[in-house]
Amino acid sequence: MYKEYCDKCDLSLKENVFHAKKIIIQNIYNGAKLEGCNITFPETETILSGVNVAGVSINDIECIINLRNAWQYMLKTIEEPLTVECICKIHAEVARNQALEWGALRTGKVGISGTSYIPAVPNKHDVEIELNKILGLSTATSRAIYYFLWATRSQLFWDGNKRTSTMIANKILISSGKGIFTIKETDLLEFNIKLSSYYEKGDYAQFDDFLFDNCIISY
Repeated sequence: MYKEYCDKCDLSLKENVFHAKKIIIQNIYNGAKLEGCNITFPETETILSGVNVAGVSINDIECIINLRNAWQYMLKTIEEPLTVECICKIHAEVARNQALEWGALRTGKVGISGTSYIPAVPNKHDVEIELNKILGLSTATSRAIYYFLWATRSQLFWDGNKRTSTMIANKILISSGKGIFTIKETDLLEFNIKLSSYYEKGDYAQFDDFLFDNCIISY
């Protein structure tokens, strides 16, 4: 079911946190574009500096501020164990005021635009079992890739699933000194094509290799 991917780098926790902070604006921008925000990198920089930008929607501004807060919270708690409660706390930062409920697992049905796939309503016990399976993989890179794939398709939350899954993939990598997970704007089209196919079929094949090749930044 899962492949074992090698880790691309071997940093200390301090070094990996340093690199994450150096490109945090880029990662926030990438996360906003993943969400479909109509915003430029300079506009993202300006918003994060506390200056209003004309023509940018309140929803997009809120998405960026939430991503900043999520990154800050994740890095502040980087050494804490990865549990369902931890995931929910990060989701609370990611999706604050932008989801039906934030900081708690979804309790009703949702659909996914562009696909016929209907994810099951998550059950905490089942989520913990799958999370523990993934955390049992031998490399941080494997854990990050398969957590992202599983959690994104499972739609653990009402909204903000890709953003939250990206944050958790980063927690897995950074806490182990194994790099940074980000989906670059230049890869978005291919990413979305593969994601739609993955939603429909639930097959990791090809998508996991794409994430390994394109979304893991090493130093």
